[in-house]
Amino acid sequence: MDSARIAGFYNPRPRQWRPSSGAAVAIIARVSHIAHRAAAPTTTRCRVVTISDTRTEATDRGGGAIVELLSRQGHDVAGRSIVPDDPARVRDALRAGIETPDVDVVIATGGTGITRRDGTYEVVTALLDKRIDGFGELFRALSYEEIGPAAMLSRACAGLADGTIVISLPGSENAVRLAMTKLILPELGHMVREARR
Repeated sequence: MDSARIAGFYNPRPRQWRPSSGAAVAIIARVSHIAHRAAAPTTTRCRVVTISDTRTEATDRGGGAIVELLSRQGHDVAGRSIVPDDPARVRDALRAGIETPDVDVVIATGGTGITRRDGTYEVVTALLDKRIDGFGELFRALSYEEIGPAAMLSRACAGLADGTIVISLPGSENAVRLAMTKLILPELGHMVREARR
């Protein structure tokens, strides 16, 4: 069987070739994706929350990297806070961002590991109405390329809480920059557009 038949482009009538319905769906999906991106906002309002028992604004390189990269791309940082690894305080800080009417995205950094004090994942997932599982999957795949199997220890995640995008990243500046440049910034406007629909 030739490759055209395998790809689903074969019409059994001699010398007549046309795309299969599967190919048409793929073309429509690609055009839809382009249209969605074109209609997406180019700027968003974000709140940054660092979860750490030891960091200060002067030593918070992960949170600082998020602010720097958002600002460089023209996004508005509506607020930044540092809270200890305490579930109630983390929940309150995230809720403050989620409940602020003009905040589109809350990005948290820290507490995504598996130590006894790392509880960000549990707090974030309890707040989410919808999960964006692909974010964590893609982040760990990209992270694996840089740090190997230790990437599986990250519980980075994302989703929607009351219509607000919530993204939880590790505290490492390198991990933050990886997630921001490869995943978040290229899709931020698109995610916000979809969350508003």
